[in-house]
Amino acid sequence: MTAKRLRIAFLGIGLMGAPMTRNLLDAGFSMTLWNRTVSKCDPFKDEATIADSPEQAVRDADVVITMLENSDVVEQVLVEQGAIAALKSGALVIDMSSVQPSVARRHAELAADRGAGYVDAPVSGGTVGAAEARLSIMAGGSEQDVDRARPVFEALGKCTRIGPVGSGQLAKLANQAIVGITIGAVSEALLLAAKGGADPAAVREALMGGFAGSRILELHGQRMIDRDFAPGAPARIQLKDLRMILDEARAENLTLPLAQQVHNEYQSLVANGHSDVDHSGLLLELEHLNGALMGSLGKPGK
Repeated sequence: MTAKRLRIAFLGIGLMGAPMTRNLLDAGFSMTLWNRTVSKCDPFKDEATIADSPEQAVRDADVVITMLENSDVVEQVLVEQGAIAALKSGALVIDMSSVQPSVARRHAELAADRGAGYVDAPVSGGTVGAAEARLSIMAGGSEQDVDRARPVFEALGKCTRIGPVGSGQLAKLANQAIVGITIGAVSEALLLAAKGGADPAAVREALMGGFAGSRILELHGQRMIDRDFAPGAPARIQLKDLRMILDEARAENLTLPLAQQVHNEYQSLVANGHSDVDHSGLLLELEHLNGALMGSLGKPGK
């Protein structure tokens, strides 16, 4: 079967899943879609089949992709709602959600019992990367299964095989540790500069040309300056990922003080009613802690 004739079942048409579905359809794949909120599938109803259940969606699929919010939801869809049990022999499950490595390994075993392959393939790049088909895809699985998935990945971004099942999720945890901690650092740096009288926009521009330059400073630093916290990646998801990082650290007898501190800050942000702001909105918690708004600082006469 040629790559473009692969039948894909895509489960989870949310902030990330919708643009990923768009790119897969544009690449010519035949698709069946399922989402808990059925209306999120409506933009694709003329181009894809809409299933009533995960079990129905995967029954004839060569490839099953999940892009769901957390480990519990993936467990519900794949196991409790019967998706894995309905797989045909030879199918390939690609979980592109961010879940615990232990969950990925267990789901791989369940898929193998059905004669199916499994790849854990979480992504980085956010909604912009999803829309522009330039996601960084971190794949865990056998070389054979990852190679089978490559025609799909090529429509979504760039894939790097990390190692066996579960290692893709470990790479995503590493990514999220860097992202969360760096967002915290950018928030503190810009607020510090603004409090001292500097223009945070000018500080960001200057830092972008030096050793502190980063994608976080470029994109999320600008979000902070613009106070644009519409979610690309909601704060509650960053908090979930930080919890998984700390859980995995404990399982490996590691202490990660920076991850713990940033986890606590996101926990406070969410507790203060900001669960659905973009994760760059960590600035809001820092402002709350200090009783100062960055936007009112660093201006002439302030």
